[in-house]
Amino acid sequence: MKKVVIYSTPTCVYCNATKEFFREHNVQFEDYNVATDLAKRQEMIKRSSQMGVPVIFIDSEMVVGFDKERLAELLGIKI
Repeated sequence: MKKVVIYSTPTCVYCNATKEFFREHNVQFEDYNVATDLAKRQEMIKRSSQMGVPVIFIDSEMVVGFDKERLAELLGIKI
């Protein structure tokens, strides 16, 4: 099973679309709210050099933004 982590905020449309995509395809994921968790925000910036969300890690692969095709490819999902 792949390890899936998303750094997100509650008001981010693309974050919510990504999480909904994961739920639709029964993908388990860890969700870190970087709006309130300062340690996770710093971790996200250090790992990705990104300030914007969502930042998604599937194992060691990073995806920035809601890139449905790339997420499906990394997760082995047919869309």
